Amino acid sequence: MKKHIPNLLTCLNLFSGCIAVLMALQGNIKIVTICVFASGIFDFFDGMVARLLHVKSPIGKELDSLADMVSFGFLPGTIMFTLLSKVFPDGSLYPYLGFIITVFSALRLAKFNLDERQTSDFIGLNTPMNTFYVLSLPYIADTYPQFVLNPLILISSILLTSYLLVSEIRLFSMKFSSMEWKANKYRFIFLILTLIFFMIGQFMALPIILILYFILSALHFNKKNDLS
Repeated sequence: MKKHIPNLLTCLNLFSGCIAVLMALQGNIKIVTICVFASGIFDFFDGMVARLLHVKSPIGKELDSLADMVSFGFLPGTIMFTLLSKVFPDGSLYPYLGFIITVFSALRLAKFNLDERQTSDFIGLNTPMNTFYVLSLPYIADTYPQFVLNPLILISSILLTSYLLVSEIRLFSMKFSSMEWKANKYRFIFLILTLIFFMIGQFMALPIILILYFILSALHFNKKNDLS
């Protein structure tokens, strides 16, 4: 029975992602947010539970990528589609550019499955982090619509995040091999600052948190290179 627990968590990730897509098309961003957080939690724990129970399997790995494709690939493309639909008139083809993110998310997940360099850290922006960034845009648009609901800003975000998904930029993962401060200093700093920024700015702080992620990852890997 225990061998099915990780796959159950992965399926719950997929289920939450499906609901999130429908809610995004209906403009219910609050439900989308709840579902994204739920998918993120399920995605984090399915791998952890598989390792703890020693039940890792090839089908689990494939199922995880398929679930992530919906929750963290199709969903951010859908959110961007809805934002672009507010900018461009009915009948315009421009809103479909949002699904470029979906295409590059698929490329990123396929690359991740084959890239043996990404067993402990990431090369390129991971899809959950990218989804949280895209999720922040509707919240920022509520306060600063003139900034976010701008064709140049939205299309630039699509192109930039799509590039980052398949880039060769090294980023640390949140997998702790130990709880030692020296080995995980930048991970701990990231967690602490993320909590502070989120408490202050909530979802509007997510773009700043993303930039922070890149800066601290660069410092983390520069330190590792210096030690080696």
